[in-house]
Amino acid sequence: MESIITNKKLRTKKTRKEGITMMIDKGISLSQAKYFLETSKEYTDIIKLGFGTSIITPNIIEKVRLYQKNNIQVYLGGTLFEYFFSRNKIKEYEDFVNYLGISMVEISDGCIDIDHSEKCNQIKKFSKNFIVLSEVGSKTKNIENDKWLENIEKEIIAGSWKIIAEAREGGNIGICEENGNIKSDLIDDIVKKTSIEQIIWEAPKKSQQSWFINKFGLNVNLGNISYDDIIPLECLRLGLRADTFKKFL
Repeated sequence: MESIITNKKLRTKKTRKEGITMMIDKGISLSQAKYFLETSKEYTDIIKLGFGTSIITPNIIEKVRLYQKNNIQVYLGGTLFEYFFSRNKIKEYEDFVNYLGISMVEISDGCIDIDHSEKCNQIKKFSKNFIVLSEVGSKTKNIENDKWLENIEKEIIAGSWKIIAEAREGGNIGICEENGNIKSDLIDDIVKKTSIEQIIWEAPKKSQQSWFINKFGLNVNLGNISYDDIIPLECLRLGLRADTFKKFL
């Protein structure tokens, strides 16, 4: 039956460098994680343990190992990095990352103001031992397009593997307007200066996911996807939903 889906052969395979899907785990149980993997492991590349959930979620190490055994990278939401950074506890943060046995970290400055040169120093430092994702964009204020481009360029040079374009789990800040619409002029400016493969666009809403797929194709990197939206997103990527149906005729 899958042979009917003619564009499926164009879909990248794990382990992917493009076409990445990042799921946000906001504290699901170990049992829920097992059910999630039963249907969605082939379509999930990275899982973010959202904000500070990794500190208080039961059986966190068992859940991390379960994800890793299914060829999924795991990292901690950038808010937790900022929590430790703001308290001068970066060594303790790194110790916690190592305790969990994960090899990917997110460096962000969405909640607090961090001098950008210091943020780049943290990226450079962590990139010696970890795969670094760095998030550009604020959770509380709008940033001029030129500043987005400048920060993205500097963070890639500092050692970031991928840039996460901020939208939050609500999809209403950063690359998005308050009403959820995509800031198309900002996106256009970013892709003029940066390879599309270098960006993971946070797009928690279906309308946002379909916008990116219709604009950039099925192998665009998308993040902050709810655990129950992974298969629906894959359907969008393959033109199996009305929102992207005509894209792949």
